[in-house]
Amino acid sequence: MAMRPRKWLDRVTRERAYRGWADLARSKLEFGLSRQRALRDEALALRRKLDLFLMRTDHRRDLARESLDALHLPVGTDWRWRPIFMTSTIRPTGIAAPENGERLGEQAAVWHDCPERALILEQIENLRATDLSPFGLRLEVFGFAGSYLSVSIDLPDRALDGLTREHILRLETGLALERPMNVYARLNVANGPNTDQVLHQIGDLTPGAQHQHVIEFDLAYTEINEKRLEKIWIDLIFEAPYMNALAIRELFVSRHLRADF
Repeated sequence: MAMRPRKWLDRVTRERAYRGWADLARSKLEFGLSRQRALRDEALALRRKLDLFLMRTDHRRDLARESLDALHLPVGTDWRWRPIFMTSTIRPTGIAAPENGERLGEQAAVWHDCPERALILEQIENLRATDLSPFGLRLEVFGFAGSYLSVSIDLPDRALDGLTREHILRLETGLALERPMNVYARLNVANGPNTDQVLHQIGDLTPGAQHQHVIEFDLAYTEINEKRLEKIWIDLIFEAPYMNALAIRELFVSRHLRADF
């Protein structure tokens, strides 16, 4: 039976190879063209292997996250979704001093009436082992002089397929703040000339550890016209956000029918 390589020897070998390529990248390449071509071919082969490794580990990570998602979903869940800014790199990755209603990517927009536009909204990478989403959003607020601030998230049209007043929309969030702040979540369903809304307080959040919250929007408390559904979105509303920063590290939406008793 072949002996298992010692972990320290593997690490030393990788570190030595990394230093070698780093030295080559910084060098003036003062050697012949044939040597440069040989090294280039070697680098391309190495990059292909690294890309394959990254692709395979990303795929396994995504499968693990999907499995964890399914563990806690209510029975009868018929749709689940994360915004693209939580799952993939977007361009641009951030906006500074945004106009009212300015969008970040395809599914998020920031709404405010701060005359100085003293805000930054940017995508961040989630690096902790407990994070289920690869990415998140960070909202930094400076000398805020406005009366309202919110980030809206557009849900896809699929969320409207077969949607009835018997459904419950479930929102799971993971939020971290620098200073205490009240945060609210509001579901909006445009149907014909009307927009029905359901508002819930996520909580009076305190700094420190990430806050995990689950909110259920029961559509029985709305008067939506199921035959005229046009658009659905969620607003995260921030109360008194002056000189604060908020990280949205999880945002997961699912849908299930209300249980019959």
